[in-house]
Amino acid sequence: MLQDGKLYIGTSRKPDDTNNKPEYLELKFGNRHGLVTGATGTGKTVTLQILAEGFSNAGVPVFCADVKGDLSGIGAMGEPKDFLQKRADQIGLTPYDFQEFPVIFWDLYGEKGHRVRTTMSEMGPLLLSRLMNATDAQEGVINIAFKIADQGGLPLLDLKDFQALLNYMGENATALSNQFGFISKASVGSIQRELLILEQQGAEQFFGEPALKISDIMRTTNDGRGAISVLAADKLMMNPRLYGTFLLWMLSELFEVLPEVGDPEKPKLVFFFDEAHLLFNDAPKVLLERIEQVVRLIRSKGVGVYFVTQNPLDVPETVLAQLGNRVQHALRAYTPREQKAVKTAADTFRPNPDFDCATVITNLGTGEALVSTLEGKGAPSMVERTLIRPPASRLGPITEAERKQIMGVSPVAGLYDEDFDRESAYEILMARAKKAADAAAAQEQAEQPAEQPSGGSRWTLPGFGDDEQAAPSAPKQAKPRAGYQRETVAEAAMKSVARTVASSLGRALVRGILGSLRR
Repeated sequence: MLQDGKLYIGTSRKPDDTNNKPEYLELKFGNRHGLVTGATGTGKTVTLQILAEGFSNAGVPVFCADVKGDLSGIGAMGEPKDFLQKRADQIGLTPYDFQEFPVIFWDLYGEKGHRVRTTMSEMGPLLLSRLMNATDAQEGVINIAFKIADQGGLPLLDLKDFQALLNYMGENATALSNQFGFISKASVGSIQRELLILEQQGAEQFFGEPALKISDIMRTTNDGRGAISVLAADKLMMNPRLYGTFLLWMLSELFEVLPEVGDPEKPKLVFFFDEAHLLFNDAPKVLLERIEQVVRLIRSKGVGVYFVTQNPLDVPETVLAQLGNRVQHALRAYTPREQKAVKTAADTFRPNPDFDCATVITNLGTGEALVSTLEGKGAPSMVERTLIRPPASRLGPITEAERKQIMGVSPVAGLYDEDFDRESAYEILMARAKKAADAAAAQEQAEQPAEQPSGGSRWTLPGFGDDEQAAPSAPKQAKPRAGYQRETVAEAAMKSVARTVASSLGRALVRGILGSLRR
């Protein structure tokens, strides 16, 4: 059943329900992307699991999100179960061997895996605007903020860095508007409120250092298997916008970091986007265009992207057209939208004269799917009704003790578990403001008149008995001068910081297609 250069998915069935032939995904087409769809409870997670197992055994690193918590079993040895053995017998999988796979657990919150972070500078303004659900005006201010930071040598690492930069922009909005475009104090204030909401939702744990190195999700073991990076996402799903933005950031990082390799014999990495609809919900048109562009171009960098979702309509048509390998589990057709989804799914397959796709999709059983992969010179194979093979690893979650044991021997143990707060925009702006304030205060002290000699004119307080003691020839208070007034110490300090930032144009950083920093 297993063949070199191919990943075994399952065995297709004839109209009389007897075995037809094994169905494979050729590794050389693994970077042509894919789609796994189906209603809840139809077997999408198991399909994701067996695909990850196949890629790992072929030496391909895998990244996937564990949305429900049951994908963690891929790191433990499979266990004999009657229904699994029955499926193996049905499809002719002999021998049916169990196996455990090399797994690295990750978690934004550091509870069920190694901490995974990025910096705000690396995320960039486009994805941050999506994370904050920014309006057009707010997005403009965010872009200006990153422009100032990039040009002024102000690393934006965490939320307090961005907050400090926004405070500076609000206090110097007029001066900065002349150089970078209009900056509304109202927009700055609304962005600061959104930052507070992000902080309450736990986003401050995502922004900071040490930032994730993409090379750490592209590891292979000594025996040549690809490491499977599993992101614990059950808690992260409570903030779906953060989940979707994080996965998009990882995709953009892969696109910017990896070199062009053309069409390799097998992918350099396979990336599974579970709950893929969260990537596209309410996404602005410009972001959808960038995602489409990245999906289209990242293939030449050896990365395969597989979207896992309930409904094929969750993925925009422009992205759907880039997905060559399809696994379609059962769909229900109770509502007009569901009926449209069934028709859409059926129309995307190369027809099989033995059955009608639209009818079969609604009648598939659990663990059964319509499968079509690329073959030959890259043409899609004829769709086949297929029984998906049982997993070799454990079906279901591992225990907390097993998780801790796997994390303890992980190749990245200790690399990301401790926070590191180096000098960044917050410290730089505070230091510059203090230095400028000290200089302005010293200048003001030097310009003050010399102290009056003893017995000379002094202040009097009317009604406190000092009026008659005042010298009759005491000079009157000088009237305020009209016209120019000398700026205060604080104003001078902030203008000095503004001049320092605006004069650092030679250090501008370059950003990539999704706004992340180019290496």
